Amino acid sequence: MPQLALYTFGVLKAPLADPGPLTRELHDRGESVYPEIARQPGYVAHAEAAPGGRGTHFDLDWGAWGEFAVPGWYGKGRTRERVALAATLSVWTGLRPARDAIYSGLHREALNRRHDWFERTGHPPYVLWWVADRVIPTWPEGVARLEYLHGRGAEPYAFTFRRSFAPDGTPGAR
Repeated sequence: MPQLALYTFGVLKAPLADPGPLTRELHDRGESVYPEIARQPGYVAHAEAAPGGRGTHFDLDWGAWGEFAVPGWYGKGRTRERVALAATLSVWTGLRPARDAIYSGLHREALNRRHDWFERTGHPPYVLWWVADRVIPTWPEGVARLEYLHGRGAEPYAFTFRRSFAPDGTPGAR
């Protein structure tokens, strides 16, 4: 049975290394949100770097999730001092469980504050697509689908919760 892949990407107003209160608040919020998301019905897995890795997102070993990648329009930097991004890659059993998890609880509260932490880029902040059961999506695939969504709009290849598709390509799947 196909599963749903979800890639999110946002450009932060300040680098992750910034000691300011907004960056600390974002980090602290993430520490609470991720465990709550992982307990939601329909959650399968999310990309995690191998334990013990050092460096930025770009330097870490992501295993089967592939080499870390970002959209071509991201230009804030790749060094520890300059990285200013938040990205996630996860797998879900379906659209409804993913949507319910994203738009409720602590994650919903964080979404309500997104403009405090993230720049408005004019690009979609997330993309969805279907993967075969037990297939692990990769960071480069997530980037490609997000860029596709930005350039061509929602289609079965890359879509959003608002303009979704069933695994067979039927529009309006819920």
